[in-house]
Amino acid sequence: MYAKLVFKNAKRSVKDYLIYIVTMTLCVTLFYAFLSITSSYYHPNIGAEYNISLLAGGMKLAICGISLLLLFLIHYVNRFMLRKKQKEFAVEATLGMEQRTIGMLFFSETFFLLIFSVAVGILLGMIVSQVITAMLLVSFGKPYTFSWSFFPDTVLLTIGFFTFCQILIGIGNVRILNKSRIIELMTANRQNEKPLHKSRWMPMICLFYGVLLLWMLEVGIVKYHFYFDSRHPLPVKLMYWGNILFPALTLLWGITGAFRHKKIGFSRYLCGLLAGAVLTAIPTFSIAKLENTYFLGFDAPTLNQYLMFGVADILFIIAAVIYLSNAALLYWKESKVSHKYHNTNLFLFGQLSSKLATNTKTMTVICVTLTFSICLFVIAPILTGWSLGYLDSRAVYDIQISSRYNDVYDLENLPDTNYWEITDFIEENKISIKNDLTFSEYLPKRDSFHQRVKYDFPPLAISLSDYNAVREMLGYEPIILKSDEFATHWHRATEDKDIEKFIAAHTVLETDAGTLKLSENAVFQEPVGESIYNLYTDVVYIVPDQAAQALLPVQTNRFVMTQSPLPFKAAEALEQLLVRSYPEDPGKDNLPSYSTTIHTTEVNRTIALNFILKASLIYSAIVLVVMCLTVLALQQLLDAEKYHYRFSVLRKMGVEEKELHTLALKQLGVWFGLPITSAIVVAMVVLGYFLQSASVEISTYIGIGALMRQIGIIVGIFALLLSCYFLSTWLLFQRSIRSSSDSVR
Repeated sequence: MYAKLVFKNAKRSVKDYLIYIVTMTLCVTLFYAFLSITSSYYHPNIGAEYNISLLAGGMKLAICGISLLLLFLIHYVNRFMLRKKQKEFAVEATLGMEQRTIGMLFFSETFFLLIFSVAVGILLGMIVSQVITAMLLVSFGKPYTFSWSFFPDTVLLTIGFFTFCQILIGIGNVRILNKSRIIELMTANRQNEKPLHKSRWMPMICLFYGVLLLWMLEVGIVKYHFYFDSRHPLPVKLMYWGNILFPALTLLWGITGAFRHKKIGFSRYLCGLLAGAVLTAIPTFSIAKLENTYFLGFDAPTLNQYLMFGVADILFIIAAVIYLSNAALLYWKESKVSHKYHNTNLFLFGQLSSKLATNTKTMTVICVTLTFSICLFVIAPILTGWSLGYLDSRAVYDIQISSRYNDVYDLENLPDTNYWEITDFIEENKISIKNDLTFSEYLPKRDSFHQRVKYDFPPLAISLSDYNAVREMLGYEPIILKSDEFATHWHRATEDKDIEKFIAAHTVLETDAGTLKLSENAVFQEPVGESIYNLYTDVVYIVPDQAAQALLPVQTNRFVMTQSPLPFKAAEALEQLLVRSYPEDPGKDNLPSYSTTIHTTEVNRTIALNFILKASLIYSAIVLVVMCLTVLALQQLLDAEKYHYRFSVLRKMGVEEKELHTLALKQLGVWFGLPITSAIVVAMVVLGYFLQSASVEISTYIGIGALMRQIGIIVGIFALLLSCYFLSTWLLFQRSIRSSSDSVR
């Protein structure tokens, strides 16, 4: 009998629980899709040179850890369902059913809906998992073909995780029902809204922001002595002034307003702080850009400190905008009579003002969370694309090893080796070689050997024949130099203006072999690897062979290209051999260090870590968006009974159904639009700053076209989620205000 009742209630409540079903289905779909690639049954065709097991363990830990956020979401949705059915529970208890039994029936009902959501979610997850597989194969540079796949261990993990969550939360729901009195359940939806009173939420935020302004002012004063450096251009001087003036003026307004708040009014007081916060953010966020442009010499702790100031400033701006939105709405309503009394605007303003006044804290948290999730959406592909693009410059050769002299202080300790271990390994494992080059790099002047100050390391020089051999390995045309000329090769991320400035200042090169003049065709920038450059330099000189013979060799390189990619096991064994023989950290002073890169292992590690990072950030962003949209939807649906009563009054007053539908759409539009629009605007500011700061790296390693495609995909995902929740909320809201009985109770 109880089983039939559970099934009947669940079937009857499907429309009421649409948000629950949509939310749980989305969560299950994402959980299964992202975890599918960690299955022991998952064997994509990526070749012998790749090992997918490197990312399976980390991926599983990351996704399961992030999924703990879903506990809050499931708890919140269950509480909504519990509140919605309180009157029904009271009727059942009045008819003689035990509250414990009522609780178990409710648990069974929600569990039945969960099973339905899990089943649908797994089916959808199988489709979405193809997107994750496509992302993975693209990362490994392999073609994607659709294949329907089913992973039993992932299915069991998905069912187990969500069953555990539902049981844990269901037990709490049963305990709540056991402790509830029937009269409380019966009259729950007839209770008046909580009385409106002054919240301490925003005053406390203002207090903390005042402390932050004092800290910013102190740091700005400490750094002010850099202002007097005559080498600084006007933008840098304005930045130093701004980091003192704007925090000082904002703090002065905050202190003055605190003593005269009764006369000024809190809204005007907060408007002043908001204006000051916007002005303060400008010089704060300009520091990173100016540091990259003018090399101001700020250390990492200082940059991190100003980044923290900027983030705190943004958070205050969000909180202030959300808080002032209600005041702005009321001001606009009172500014003109036609605004207030046009159609049903008076009713709409009352609805919105009531909700905004009592949910400021919730709306602020939602806006901050949405901003964070949007930033995660955009930053995830940028960071991973940046890293993968840099990988193409770092792991150019199948086998590469280079020495470093930065810890060598005596010339006799400079390395003199041909890395014979590589030769033995190649012969022992019968590896076919396409190109093999061992060469040295030199210091143009011997007396620069002891220059070890950061940014003062001298550029290295490479002989013309060795440079052309490197170019031949990579498929580039050789270059030609006269016996008294030199050329330069630059890192691919170096900007043209920096190259032009350097070339203008170095038309001749003084070497131990004599003076060389700049060649007519003196600049080359093809990617040839990172190891040919000295520390903290982006350029290497190309000199004639005869001149190179008179220079001091300080770095020895060996680059090897194989006929086919090294298998993962062979590459791992070779890497371990070279690391033992040529350690990165010798553990003693006055000994050279070595940098070893095996293309197969480097690509495996980098792709695995990048994919885990990208998948985790995207999964986190989607989960946070789902949480925010769910809370926004339920905030409206929790008061469905009140809305039914209010809209029935409007019907009695003669308002047409079309106008009621428009009114409901406006209400939902503002409720969803305010935090989402605020989050998008703030995220655009933050991301604009980030993209501008990293514009060179993005254009070099990612490409503007690829970035735009990624942003387009992100916008599509966000729009799809928003459409699902807005449409579901709209349908349930329309159902709640439409009833067969329009009597005013």
